[in-house]
Amino acid sequence: MTTYTLYLRSGKTKADAAYYINEQGNMVSFIFDPANTDYQAYLAWLAEGNTPLPAPEPEPAPVLTTEQKLEAAGLTVAELKELFGLE
Repeated sequence: MTTYTLYLRSGKTKADAAYYINEQGNMVSFIFDPANTDYQAYLAWLAEGNTPLPAPEPEPAPVLTTEQKLEAAGLTVAELKELFGLE
């Protein structure tokens, strides 16, 4: 029996895609598009009274210190101070 799992695509706040594992053991993913045959099969599966597994919760964004943010931008605190004439 096929089981579908919802998922959130990057930048989305609501699940607009799903996936399932096919008979060969491969993951098949698809977006919710009426022209997509996998989506049509998913809608038929829902109409039979099935419920997909919920989308996994997205990982929370890491909390970075000011120094870590500057480092990610290729700067140091000293360089920033010099840039603004604070030294």
